[in-house]
Amino acid sequence: MRKLALITVALASTIAAMALAAAHSSAAGGEGPPLCQTGCATEIVPPVTASRFSEPFGITRGPLGSVWFSLADAIGRVDQQSQVTTYPVPTPNAGVGWMTAHPENSVWFAERGSGKIGRITADGTLTEFSLPTATAVPQGIVFAPDGNIYVTEQGANAIARLDPTTGAATDIPVPTPNATVQSGALGPDGAIWFIERSAAKVGRMTLDGHFTEYPLTPGAFPNRIVVGPDDALWFTELRAGKIGRITTEGALSEYPIAGGPVGITVGKDRELYVDLFNAGAVARVNLNGEVTGQWALPGAVGPLLITTGFGLDIWVTDSFGGKIYRLTPYAAGS
Repeated sequence: MRKLALITVALASTIAAMALAAAHSSAAGGEGPPLCQTGCATEIVPPVTASRFSEPFGITRGPLGSVWFSLADAIGRVDQQSQVTTYPVPTPNAGVGWMTAHPENSVWFAERGSGKIGRITADGTLTEFSLPTATAVPQGIVFAPDGNIYVTEQGANAIARLDPTTGAATDIPVPTPNATVQSGALGPDGAIWFIERSAAKVGRMTLDGHFTEYPLTPGAFPNRIVVGPDDALWFTELRAGKIGRITTEGALSEYPIAGGPVGITVGKDRELYVDLFNAGAVARVNLNGEVTGQWALPGAVGPLLITTGFGLDIWVTDSFGGKIYRLTPYAAGS
């Protein structure tokens, strides 16, 4: 039995090592599964909801093996058979935008038109929370280890700290005036990292409210930020035509990406996927900043936000075209 146990452990270690090596090979742009060449993107057209602003915006992988998205006055869910279900948001003209999945089988969303954030469970139950400033224009939502939820607020030029148990919320002002606070992410260092679009900066805030700001090229128009597989923060710069990488120590690198990068996510293959607003496409980028694949989204008007689905699929909202795209980056059977 002892010998069998040792063989089992050795086999498991070998398999794990092979998987890790394959992931590193893909992330470094090495040989991997063949890329999809044709028919790689399929479109889904959500139903029209009550609002005239019914274009899909935010998108995230969520509970029930589904992808969830926002429709301004409703939340949508796409199941694995591409069937769409919508849930109306209680507040009129909510202007639902950004969405973030919570580990405990719920999805949180920002109501940019009402100064609230909301929560929807797998069964469609909705709860809303008011932020301190009615004109906050909430954007990114970050779950922190202190149990609070941190919300980047474009209109309030602040980051709100919300206790989801009591609903109590406090604004923490961002040092740079009129920064246009956008996307946020929890860094490996336990701090909130966020985008200052108008100020062309990347910001960092500790959970006790201490800020550090890192300037980019003026006019770069940064948009979205995520934690990469290398534990650095990666972000897009729309007008500069670049993606950026910043370590938790503040070391900055930038890489040119043609086509207007906006959304960014990390795939299951440990590659970065970036949607290209001006090109109507999605690019795959390795950790050296090199484009290792690119796919057109047929008929896309302006791809906006992007997320990793279940498996290797990538999902994109085309807000101006009123569509959602499901991209299969690898050939069938890979």
